[in-house]
Amino acid sequence: MNRILVALIALTAAAGAGELAGLFHIPVHAPVFFAVAGLLALFLVLRLMPLRVRRPVVFLLTLVVLVGVSGGLYYFQFVIKPQMVKGFIAAAFTPKPTAVTAEKATKETWAPSLPAIGTLHAYQGIDIAPQIAGVVKAVHFKSGDDVAVGAPLVDIDDSVDQADLKNGMAQLRNADVTLERQQQLVVGGSTAKAQVDTALATRDSAAASVERTKAIIAQKTIVAPFPGRLGISKVDIGQYVAVGFSMVTLQQLDPIYVDFSTPEQSLKTLALGQEARLTVDAFPNQTFTGKIGAIDARVSQDTRNVLVRAEFANPDHKLLPGMFAQVDVASGEPKEVLTLPRTAIVYSLYGDNVFVVKPAPPKEGEAQAATADKKDNLIVERRFVRVGATKGERVAILEGVQEGELVVTSGQIKLQPNFPVTVDNPDALPPRTPLPKP
Repeated sequence: MNRILVALIALTAAAGAGELAGLFHIPVHAPVFFAVAGLLALFLVLRLMPLRVRRPVVFLLTLVVLVGVSGGLYYFQFVIKPQMVKGFIAAAFTPKPTAVTAEKATKETWAPSLPAIGTLHAYQGIDIAPQIAGVVKAVHFKSGDDVAVGAPLVDIDDSVDQADLKNGMAQLRNADVTLERQQQLVVGGSTAKAQVDTALATRDSAAASVERTKAIIAQKTIVAPFPGRLGISKVDIGQYVAVGFSMVTLQQLDPIYVDFSTPEQSLKTLALGQEARLTVDAFPNQTFTGKIGAIDARVSQDTRNVLVRAEFANPDHKLLPGMFAQVDVASGEPKEVLTLPRTAIVYSLYGDNVFVVKPAPPKEGEAQAATADKKDNLIVERRFVRVGATKGERVAILEGVQEGELVVTSGQIKLQPNFPVTVDNPDALPPRTPLPKP
């Protein structure tokens, strides 16, 4: 048995040495072979000891092994395991840096203005409609024509009225002859004065009938009451039109009005003749300039707003009635304001706020060392701000942020105070799709 143990010791030691020297490759590492050889050597030594010596040594070795195993288990359970659990929990709940875009707060020069939303109205605009029903005999315009004052538009059949006019003219001539004869007779005393009065009344009635027929004929010839542009025709030759039927619209487009409502507090900055600027979605890159022409004499009890009307020159007829308009009324001298993109503001019931990017503080036990690149060691701080006027995609900041501070502009929905972030600003963002307007 001892020889077998010696052979096994030599074999395992040789295998370990060969693996360590790289003479051959075995899936088991060299320290394992040396450990097995040591255990076999210890077992051989114990076998060679006398029996009375062997028993205490085996007992002592067994006790040492049990104490070592118990101590190792105790150290693992109460020292190593809590540290491992603490590390796992910290790794699981430590937020990973969130990628955001950020922009520095900058100062811009803004001219104070009163923004409003308005609707364009024609200087004069009507629906062309007949006063008398009838059949359309002629149409003298085309849809979209520009017409002058007095230009004929529509003729309604007046043949019956023309016949009535001839009948009335004949009766009027007869009444004139009768009146003249009665006047001659009354001079000679051959008739009573009452006959002259009757003849005069008959003549006046015939004249009034003629004037009435002429007025009816004139009403059946419809003309433009003022210069302007016609809309889409809704009438055809031979069509019967009733009283009040809208045949076409007529709009005077130059100048043109825009009506807008503004809060009653703005009355202190509004005045007649004040400059107003207007933009429409149809011409986003063009600004039209006009002046305030009228301010309503009362404030609405329902909305506490006052209606204001501004007048704009429109020689090219680009502006049309009914257009949605954005109006800015100049209300003071230009001044510098601190601005941020509108997307940087987080609006909430508890107050408007932003997330400011700043370097993370040093961890416990670490010295504060300046690094060449702080981009990967950043956190965010929530700041409540007071916002001012809005101009395009920029918002004026009155309180809460200083010039030059880096503020998150997108990605705020995933952030909490002191969260780590990384700033990832793309080279160029595509322009935002314009929002639909009412």
